[in-house]
Amino acid sequence: MLNLKNLGTRIFTGLIFIGLLVGGILFNQYSFLIVFSILTAYALYEFYGLLSKVGKVPLSKVLNTIGGLCLFISSYFFFSCTNQSLILLAPYALYLLILFISELYLKHPNPILSLAYAVLGQIYIAIPLSLLNYLAFKYDMVNNEYHHAFLLALFVFIWVNDSFAYLAGSLFGKHRLFERISPKKSWEGFIGGAIFSIGAAVVYAQFYAQLPLWAWIGFAIVMISVGTLGDLIESLIKRTLNVKDSGSVLPGHGGILDRIDSVIFSIPALFIYLEVVSFFINP
Repeated sequence: MLNLKNLGTRIFTGLIFIGLLVGGILFNQYSFLIVFSILTAYALYEFYGLLSKVGKVPLSKVLNTIGGLCLFISSYFFFSCTNQSLILLAPYALYLLILFISELYLKHPNPILSLAYAVLGQIYIAIPLSLLNYLAFKYDMVNNEYHHAFLLALFVFIWVNDSFAYLAGSLFGKHRLFERISPKKSWEGFIGGAIFSIGAAVVYAQFYAQLPLWAWIGFAIVMISVGTLGDLIESLIKRTLNVKDSGSVLPGHGGILDRIDSVIFSIPALFIYLEVVSFFINP
């Protein structure tokens, strides 16, 4: 049954969230840097907060959030510079050194577990979000100039997929997609979201000619497939920690991680996809 009250809350919150992200993407590269630096920091702080509070794992939320933020900002300068020197990643290397050395002094009961969870947050959140910088500058790799095409496509396709998957699943969902992990997700919702996302890719291709139509459709299919898995992975994490939402900053959606779980998993897959497609388009 479709919950109209909950749907209204989701739409209102979603529009504000979408407006902030789209504004950051479209305005210029500096607005992108600011908005997504904040997004990265908040997502990391939310994740480490869950692990330390609910998972009872002793972690430095501030240190690990700063570390992931350093990786995002360093990646921004790495991909935006014509001289892509690894020295730009030195701040993140320093964070890793501090992370391991700090365990000598913090006296955590299980330092290996603390390190493992700290690194998990970097792999799960910081690295994928840092690869957004690749999407931001991949459009023009010759001059390393910022362009919003791939970034906007990622979020547009995911938002279309999520919105229509929710609607189709609420109205027609009967066959569970992965009931053990996420009882509410259905195959009907998955198919509905996929159809509209591919349709969005067809429309998108009319405005951005950097990729041919088939490649934009492939872009959407990769996002749909891997993004759905990302959603399930976050559901698995929440189920393991026995929490409903990752946070409460977005009414109707939960936390930041609840809103970008599909994005997180899609980015590395799109990184691989665009490299493969580039090989065939520009051999």
